[in-house]
Amino acid sequence: MEMKGERLLPTDSATAWAMLNDTAVLQSCIPGCESLTPSGEHAYDIVMNAAIGPVRARFKGTLTLSDIEPPNRYKLLFDGQSSQAGFARGAATIELKEVAPRATQLTYLANVQIGGKLAQVGARLVDAAAAATADKFFEALAAQLAAPAGAEVGAAQGPARFGFWRWLRSFLRHFFARR
Repeated sequence: MEMKGERLLPTDSATAWAMLNDTAVLQSCIPGCESLTPSGEHAYDIVMNAAIGPVRARFKGTLTLSDIEPPNRYKLLFDGQSSQAGFARGAATIELKEVAPRATQLTYLANVQIGGKLAQVGARLVDAAAAATADKFFEALAAQLAAPAGAEVGAAQGPARFGFWRWLRSFLRHFFARR
């Protein structure tokens, strides 16, 4: 499965880079993330809950950064496993380009392999769920960027931030826009 996209972040590239490398910010922005802890240089252990169609599972995995060129790009390698759902592994390239003093274009390209029950759910449903998760991540990140300095990490994001109707609209838009 390939997933790509771009987002305009309301900040300069140095701030965007710092936030994309801050484990507290990432943990608060990644939907379902229970923990994100450093396990070595540019390596992290992650635990998260995910639901894709009828498959709901807790994944444990690793994230590793490589090809790091601050504040422009890095490659993210990930590998996650769940005894209930199977596995997901792959790589994503994240690039930042400052297009104005307070505007940075983030471009990403991810290639993902899945197996187990996840693979049985169907590509369209997996694609739609992945796109909805990406939307939630970037909405939460934009809220973090817009939060005043000194605000509590994660405070701008909560259950009400992504109300059911917003999630449903996003899910349906991505589900029916594919293929």
